[in-house]
Amino acid sequence: MLKSKRDRGRILTASGLKKLNEALQEWSDRYNIRGTLTEIEAESGVGADTVSKIKQGREGADLSKIRQLFAAFEMTLANGDHRSAKLEEPENLDELDNLQAGETASSRIVKVFVSYRSAEPDRELGKQLEMALSAIGHTVFTAENNIRLGDNWFERINLFLQECDYLLLLLPPTENQSELLTYQVQQAKELQDSRPDRKPIILPIRVGFPLNAPLNHDLRGYLYRIKQREWKTTADTPIIIEEVLKLLAETPAPVTEETEDLTQQQLLEISSDEIPLPAAEPELPGGQVDVASQFYVERPPIEERCYQTIVQPSALIRIKAPRQMGKTSLMARILHHGARQGYCTVPLTFQLVDKGVFANLDKFLKWFCAYVGRELHLPNQLEDYWDEIFGSKVNCKDYFEKYILPQIDSPLILGLDEIDRVFQYPDIAEDFLGLLRAWHEESKRRDIWKKLRLIVVHSTEVYIPMNINQSPFNVGLPVDLPEFNHQQVQELAARHNLNWSDAEVEELMAIVGGHPYLVRVALYHISRSGLTLDELKETAIADGGIYSDHLRRQLWNLEEYPELAQGMREIAAADSPVQLKAMQAFKLDSLGLVKLQGNECVPRCELYRQYFQSHLSAIV
Repeated sequence: MLKSKRDRGRILTASGLKKLNEALQEWSDRYNIRGTLTEIEAESGVGADTVSKIKQGREGADLSKIRQLFAAFEMTLANGDHRSAKLEEPENLDELDNLQAGETASSRIVKVFVSYRSAEPDRELGKQLEMALSAIGHTVFTAENNIRLGDNWFERINLFLQECDYLLLLLPPTENQSELLTYQVQQAKELQDSRPDRKPIILPIRVGFPLNAPLNHDLRGYLYRIKQREWKTTADTPIIIEEVLKLLAETPAPVTEETEDLTQQQLLEISSDEIPLPAAEPELPGGQVDVASQFYVERPPIEERCYQTIVQPSALIRIKAPRQMGKTSLMARILHHGARQGYCTVPLTFQLVDKGVFANLDKFLKWFCAYVGRELHLPNQLEDYWDEIFGSKVNCKDYFEKYILPQIDSPLILGLDEIDRVFQYPDIAEDFLGLLRAWHEESKRRDIWKKLRLIVVHSTEVYIPMNINQSPFNVGLPVDLPEFNHQQVQELAARHNLNWSDAEVEELMAIVGGHPYLVRVALYHISRSGLTLDELKETAIADGGIYSDHLRRQLWNLEEYPELAQGMREIAAADSPVQLKAMQAFKLDSLGLVKLQGNECVPRCELYRQYFQSHLSAIV
C-alpha cells in the first residue's frame, strides 16, 4: 500500500527551529540544567528519539508530537513553523507560498562540504546545517556521511574539496584544532590559488570559540581576511543557518587580486614581554609557540647567539630544521628581540603566498616589495621605481635602497619563513636568492644597506644549483635546530607539572626521541588526561591514539609521492641505515621523518619506525 504524503510527517522551518531552540535555551538557563534529550523528554512527555528527530529535521515527525513539544515550553505552533518533510512536494498552496517567500529556499543550487568534528556541540550544529542545506536541494558532503569504513580519508577529503563550491568550516577552540583540520584549509587555499573562480569559498564558523581568541599559526595565516562568525549557544543555530542560506543564494562577487596583508601580530602573536607563571594551563602544540609561552624551551646557546647577531650590521641568520622542530617559534623570538630594541620587523611566510605570485620573477619581486612596504605602512610607490629597461632585480634593489630603507629611522629585520616554497620555482629562486646575497654583501660597505638584517628559514637542503658566490646559504650565522636533549625534556615535563624521574624521561624519548612537537603532544595529554607512559606505548600508532592525526597526515604526504613512500618503507624495515638518492633523503628529512647520517637515513624515532613499517608494508 502506498503511503500518502502526510505519512512523511512534518519538519520545522527555520523560524520554527529558532523558536524551539530559544525556548529550550531559556528553560535550561532558568533551571540551570544542560537541556539534554532525556531532560526534555521528562519535561514534555515526548520521547527522546522524537525530540532528536524534531530538532535535527532529518526526517518527518508526527505533527501532534511537535505541538506537544511546543506546548510543554509554552509556545504555540504556527503554520509557518513547520512544513512537509518532502520540501519538493508541498501539500498545499499556502505551504508553497511560504516556500516561495524565501524563508529557506534558494534557486541557486551549489555543492557544500560541511567540515566538523565528531564531538558536541560541533556535530549537532553540523547536522543542522546539513539538514537545512539538503532540504532546499544543495549537495552536501560530510566526512560522517560520505567516508565509509576502509576509505582513504585524505583521498575522500580532497575529492570533496575539489567538487565543492563552498567549504563550511566549523572551527573548534584552539586546543581542538587538529592537523587534519589545518590540512583541509591548506588544501582549500591551494585549490583557490589554482582556479580563476577561487573555489572553494571558505565560510568559517567558530563553535564555542570567541572571535577574539587566536587561531593556531597556520590557520591564522590561511584564514586571514576571511570573515568569520561565532556560534555560542543553540539559540544562534537558526541565525547561522539563515545567514548561510542567504549567502549561498547569492552569486559570489568577482574576486579581485589583493596583496596579502599578514601583520606581525597575526603571524607571530607577540602578546607580552612577560613569561606566564608556571601555573599556566598546558597548551596543545600546534604551529608557532607564542613568545610569551612558558612552554617554549630554549636550546642554548642558539637563542642568545641569534639575539647577539641580529643587532649587528650585515646580520644574516639561517635557520634550518625539519617540520615542527621550532623554526618559526625561534624566528618569532628573534624578531621580538629586535622589536624591543626599537627595530622595524617584517615576518613573511612564503607558504601562505598565492601560487599566482610565482608566475614570473617580475611579478614576484613586485609583490615582495609591495608586501614589505605595506607591513611598514608605506604607500605603494612601485610605479615610480619600476622601469622595465633595468630589469626586475635592479628595480627591486632600487625600491629598497631609494624608498623603503630611507623611509625608516631604525634597522629593518626581514624574517623570511618557509623559503623552501621558493625552491619549487627554480627560475625565480636562483635570482631571488642571489638578490638576497647581493644585499647582504652591499650591507658590508654601504651605510643604507646596514639597516637591513635578514632571517632565512627553511626545512630542507638547498637543491637549487647556485654559484657559491651568489648563494645566501653559505654566509651569515647558520642555525641547525637540534632535537631536545634529556635535560630539556625533563624541564618541559616540569612545566607541565610532571615530576618525572630520569627513567620516565628516557621511556618517553625511547618512543619519540627529542622531537619537540611529539614530546609536547605527549606531555600535554599526560598532564591533562592522566594518560600513562604504558598506555602511550600501547596506543602510540593506533587509530584514535594521541598521534593518529599527525601520523595519518604524514602517511598522506608519502602516499602523494610514491618514490618517497618507497624510500620510507625501506628505511622503516631496515635494521641499519639506508642510502637513498640525495633528493629523496632531503625531502624525507624536511618532512621530519628521518635523520641523515652522512648519505644514509634512519627513522627519526621509534614511533615513525613502527607506524610506517605497518602502514607502508604493502608498497612493492
